[in-house]
Amino acid sequence: MEVSLHRLKLLRELRYRGTVTAVAEALHYTTSAVSQQLSLLEKETGAALFERRGRRIVLTESGELLADHSESILDAVENAGNAIESLRDGMRATLRAGVWASVATGLLPTGLAMLAESSPGIEVRSVELAPEATSEAVRDGTLDLSFVIDYSNYPMPRTQQLERRPIAVENLYAAVPVAEATDGPVALSSLAGREWILSDSRSHFGRAVRLACREAGFEPDVRHVVGEQSTALALVAAGLGVTLVSDLGAFVRPEGIALVPLEDELVRNLSISYRVRDAERPSLREFVETMASAAVKVGLTAPQSTTRR
Repeated sequence: MEVSLHRLKLLRELRYRGTVTAVAEALHYTTSAVSQQLSLLEKETGAALFERRGRRIVLTESGELLADHSESILDAVENAGNAIESLRDGMRATLRAGVWASVATGLLPTGLAMLAESSPGIEVRSVELAPEATSEAVRDGTLDLSFVIDYSNYPMPRTQQLERRPIAVENLYAAVPVAEATDGPVALSSLAGREWILSDSRSHFGRAVRLACREAGFEPDVRHVVGEQSTALALVAAGLGVTLVSDLGAFVRPEGIALVPLEDELVRNLSISYRVRDAERPSLREFVETMASAAVKVGLTAPQSTTRR
């Protein structure tokens, strides 16, 4: 039996993500292209790998068996590539990195410029995703690494196959119109009577801020639900409410906004997540170390610890 590695990856993605539509969205294909490739995989194996249940397709017993083997096959191919990378004279590799807006704006340009100077053979291809989605994309092999965040009051759940290297600590500030700024830090409770601009409560940031407000004794009156920090800051500048912003988010601060430190202990830890088995991959280690240095260069606080699961 000769099967395509690319089609095995699609099979693995289908088991992880559950639907052909989700696989297509994650890998930037059309749904019909994914369905066609999975049909070709069935022909290559000569076995029924899928069965239709309503509007979905699910793996048959043969499909589950092949998906199990696809894990070890694809891992072996990646391990071989990593081993060859380690033997090369000089470092040449391509890394796929997951980022989100504030990292892409505030940290990535500096980090990639530093990396291009120190290790020009490392090519980085970044994909902007929601912070909540990046770890899954690393776990299933869509990405080699991703930036992740943990709020001091709301850490992200850990995944056994992944390791995290903390690279920086970001402070959070109250973003208010300049005319309303105070000289010193403010308590979060002092913003209880204000109109708020926040991301959806299902987002990591939105959930963390709402929890912090509840711990301060109030429920924020969210008048505008927005996904991007730059949008939230634009609304603050227009006098439509207040929000919280991190150090990296402040890189897109428009005129007319003041950032006021919080009395409350609320920070977020910025880390890079990667698969445990890739921990010794030279290009990945170089990327992580360079981004840690870049974080300091752009003014972020260095973390107290270096590596954790």
